[in-house]
Amino acid sequence: MFLEMQKPKKSYLPFRMNIVFFVVFILFSILILRLGWIQIVQGENYRRDLDRKEDYTVTNPVPRGKMYDRKFRVIVDNVPRKAITFTNEGFSQNEMLETSKKLAELIDQKIDKITDRDMRDFWILKNPERATAKITKKEQALFAANQLSDKDLYHLKLERITSRELQELTNEELEVLAIYRIISSGYKYTTQIIKKDGVTDKEFALVNENLRNLPGVDTTTDWDRSYPFENTLKSVLGNVSNSDEGLPADQLNYYLARGYSRNDRIGKSQLEAQYEGVLRGNKSKVKNLTDHTGTVVETQTVYNGEKGKDLVLTIDMDLQKAVDKIVEEELWAAKKQPGTNLTDRAYVVLMNPHTGEILAMSGKKIVTNKNTGQPEMEDDAMGTFTTTYNVGSVVKGATILTGYKTGAISTGTIFNDAGIKIKDTPLKKSYIYMGNINEIDALKKSSNVYMFHTAIRIGNGHYEYNKPLDLDTKAFDTIRNSFASFGLGTRTGIDLPSEQIGFKGSSKLPGYLLDLVIGQYDTYSTMQLAQYVSTIANGGYRMQPHIVKQIRLPAEGKEEIGPVNQVINPAILNRIDAKHNWIYRVQLGFKKVMQEEGGTAYKYFKGADYSPAGKTGTAEAFYDGPLRNHFGKEPPQVMNLSLVSYAPSYDPEIALAVLVPWAYQGKEDHKANLKIGRRVLDVYFQMKKKP
Repeated sequence: MFLEMQKPKKSYLPFRMNIVFFVVFILFSILILRLGWIQIVQGENYRRDLDRKEDYTVTNPVPRGKMYDRKFRVIVDNVPRKAITFTNEGFSQNEMLETSKKLAELIDQKIDKITDRDMRDFWILKNPERATAKITKKEQALFAANQLSDKDLYHLKLERITSRELQELTNEELEVLAIYRIISSGYKYTTQIIKKDGVTDKEFALVNENLRNLPGVDTTTDWDRSYPFENTLKSVLGNVSNSDEGLPADQLNYYLARGYSRNDRIGKSQLEAQYEGVLRGNKSKVKNLTDHTGTVVETQTVYNGEKGKDLVLTIDMDLQKAVDKIVEEELWAAKKQPGTNLTDRAYVVLMNPHTGEILAMSGKKIVTNKNTGQPEMEDDAMGTFTTTYNVGSVVKGATILTGYKTGAISTGTIFNDAGIKIKDTPLKKSYIYMGNINEIDALKKSSNVYMFHTAIRIGNGHYEYNKPLDLDTKAFDTIRNSFASFGLGTRTGIDLPSEQIGFKGSSKLPGYLLDLVIGQYDTYSTMQLAQYVSTIANGGYRMQPHIVKQIRLPAEGKEEIGPVNQVINPAILNRIDAKHNWIYRVQLGFKKVMQEEGGTAYKYFKGADYSPAGKTGTAEAFYDGPLRNHFGKEPPQVMNLSLVSYAPSYDPEIALAVLVPWAYQGKEDHKANLKIGRRVLDVYFQMKKKP
């Protein structure tokens, strides 16, 4: 009865389960809707993101640093050029050919660089079936038997293309080829310049409008060097390679390791090469993201780039142009004199003796114009430090100071200027007999014999007329080491590449030691002479010559020139081992050369109001110039002319070196060295007076 009266308990489980199922149903519905949105609506975008497999960085050129003279006048500038470029993003041969065809319809492309091989390759590309037909069945069988390679068959096809078949290529197709040869030659992700010379506004606009249909093609601004002073100092300023040349093969790894691309332009010579790391700047960088097909889907700017730093040179371009004009005029004038058929060049260096700054460095060379056959003058300023010659008596100041230092002579030592006669050798003498003279008059009148006696004493020799002369051969090293302390026969340290130190004679016979101390054995450059005379002028300090005065950051906005980044300070390389009184006596001798009657340069420098001092030089030498092959084994003997000077003698502010190699043959001395020297110093001090 009791059991019948109990009611069963109501279960809540089905209701709760229904709620759970309903929630699960809602969640699954949301998930399905979300998946549908992702797959249907956003599927393509996400698929492209998933397929994206690679990113690469493309660099774009920035302006190279400028060069200014010491008065901040632009010497080397940049000219912007519209450029059309191509970056190989992994395109196939056919894709690049198709791009070339499209691009050829938009621009005019020169075909002058197309080679015969280019045309043959292109013909095969256009006519694959006809090219294959040129292979015989026998050759195909040899190929199947692995006795001929793909390369062998390809060369056979190339050889069998006839001239008539090549003539099938139309001018329009050759333009396509001219473009194709450029874009197919580059490395992957390396930008090639297709055209930058003569790109018209219309071409630039058309390419820009069609970039979507020209994969890999882009437009940009490239830069070429310009020279407001034209050819003035051009050989020293140097050259920049073009994109066709690319990096030099012998330095490829060096530049690649420093972030260069294979087709980057670099400074090839002189200042452009010496300061490449300063002038090049940092190229802008753009990162391209690609999908699996290699199509660029996103571009990101990584780095905007930075212009190259600017160089301020020590050169005064007004002075440089004036010196160039003087050298040209005097060289042409000398060529009108007898015995000058071998004369073809002259050099001048102007240097601040206290700082080493080069104010002007002039070299002029007469060459034959290949087109007209007529002689013309070209810049050879580089020859002031890359060519060396016998210079003659200008080195006698160093000889006297070496004599003092070694104890061979003392102040006031007197020798008789009678000629030196060593047994079985010709008489060695001065150009005139000078009697008994001391070292100061020996410099003034340029006594060879005085220097000979000094050298004999340095070599611990004993001289007797027409007797054998035995000298200690260590004297060669003693004299050369002493000369090097002035800058003679050693590197001056000029901040330019390719400096030559000169030739040192190998024989150590006694007669050659005598030649050495009068500048007729070893060879020296004009730059070495400038450093040498500066060392005497400033009291014994060998200053390092330099042509760069400052490095400046690129100008921003409307600034004419940017802020200073680095100053090139004067550098003392060494001080010569000489007492002050010794240097003073050499300076006095140099002063008498130009300011006292009887001095070898007095006739040309008398009346100069800037108190010049210096030393003249004439050297007997053997011709070894561009015409040397015309004379067989016996080159003719020529005379080299030289001059070193500084002014004012009491407080030097400018040092000068002049060198005229192969100046004349015979006895007709045209004195071009003295004429050039006087005119150059005159113009320097005249320019100083101008505001």
